[in-house]
Amino acid sequence: MSNYAKNARSEIQNDEQTLVTHNRLIRLPEVMNRVGLKRSTIYQRMRDGRFPRARSLGLKCAVWVEAEIEDWIRSVEAM
Repeated sequence: MSNYAKNARSEIQNDEQTLVTHNRLIRLPEVMNRVGLKRSTIYQRMRDGRFPRARSLGLKCAVWVEAEIEDWIRSVEAM
């Protein structure tokens, strides 16, 4: 296999891993850990439209799209 083919294969695998990572659904403890905010602050900012909305997977199961959380972190860093 040529170096070009190896590099192309590596780039495709990296792109696939990025897509998989950013399409994950994450639960509140992981969101809190990543953004450094407590539960009450996250929910208050959601109500104010200043934080990504959670999705409900059931009566007691809220999740966030990882890509939306990452975008929010980048937007806060850019301020």
